[in-house]
Amino acid sequence: MEQFIGCDAHKKFSVFVAVNEKGQAGEALRVAHDRELYREFLARLPPRSTIALEASGSYSWLVDEMERSGHRPKLCNPTEAKRRMALTKKTDKLDAKGLAILLRNGTLPEIWIPPSGLRDQRELLRLRIFLVRLRTRVKNRIHGTLSRHNVHIPGADLFGVASRAELGTRLPELPIHSREAIEQELATLDFLEMQIQSAERRLEAIMKVSVEVLPCVGPILSMVLRLEIGRIDRFPTAAHLASYAGLVPRVHSSGGRTRMGQVCGNVNRNLKWAFVETGNLIVINQRRLAGTHVVRLYQRMKRAKNHQKAVVAVGRHLAEAAWWVLTKQEVYRDPRSSEQALSSAHG
Repeated sequence: MEQFIGCDAHKKFSVFVAVNEKGQAGEALRVAHDRELYREFLARLPPRSTIALEASGSYSWLVDEMERSGHRPKLCNPTEAKRRMALTKKTDKLDAKGLAILLRNGTLPEIWIPPSGLRDQRELLRLRIFLVRLRTRVKNRIHGTLSRHNVHIPGADLFGVASRAELGTRLPELPIHSREAIEQELATLDFLEMQIQSAERRLEAIMKVSVEVLPCVGPILSMVLRLEIGRIDRFPTAAHLASYAGLVPRVHSSGGRTRMGQVCGNVNRNLKWAFVETGNLIVINQRRLAGTHVVRLYQRMKRAKNHQKAVVAVGRHLAEAAWWVLTKQEVYRDPRSSEQALSSAHG
């Protein structure tokens, strides 16, 4: 008799519950996250068992061990899974049993499991994103300290070569502890720059990206799109990719009235950032891109809504365009007809 196994994974242990075809649940088994003990437990399960587990911070190595043992892990959306379980109580056993029942009933909200190699490459990409955000925070601290002491450095970029040299000569104007803080922050900034460049070189070594596949999408954003999207054929339509990237607003329709809400939050945030960042770059380069569909879309949406919603609309168009570009393996072209130009971002 076939078994359906649910796994409620935690940081230090997992709880397994098996449910048979009749819906009868077995005993809950707790397995410590010692790799050898975990492998021994998986080896005792029936060959090619299907195991449902929730997406969490530690799912990656669990999936690798399950696949290594010849089993078939099924990853699911934890929020949607709990909604479908409709449990009034919460225990590890009930959660594992609930996952097994969803698996048995065919209602498990399954999500795609990226291959191990892709997950590893994403770590390098996300390291670079983290370092860049950290660099921005350090720069903001330096700007804040100078502003508090009314020290103004000429130049558009405080951290350019000329302005950086000027900053060095003006540091004695600051109180001693503020001066020492900026000196340490500048040293931290230099170190972060080295780390970012190192991450970019490693990314370029594993991904040869040279063509601007979408407007204002250079090598770094291209890497974000390719690694975060993964296999494009897992999205049946362009709208599915836009939804996965968090660029589709919620719809509230009742009594003949329809209102568009905010974009969803339970999405791939790195992919959402990449498309919104591309939209902002298009806004910055409006003159160079004058007359293109993305600029016309931004200007039209800005008049009707505001800058933020207009940028999200451009990001949604780019997400849908990315689906077509990756599906057809072609370079982006402006839509040639009004039907092609009609984006679902228009409502």
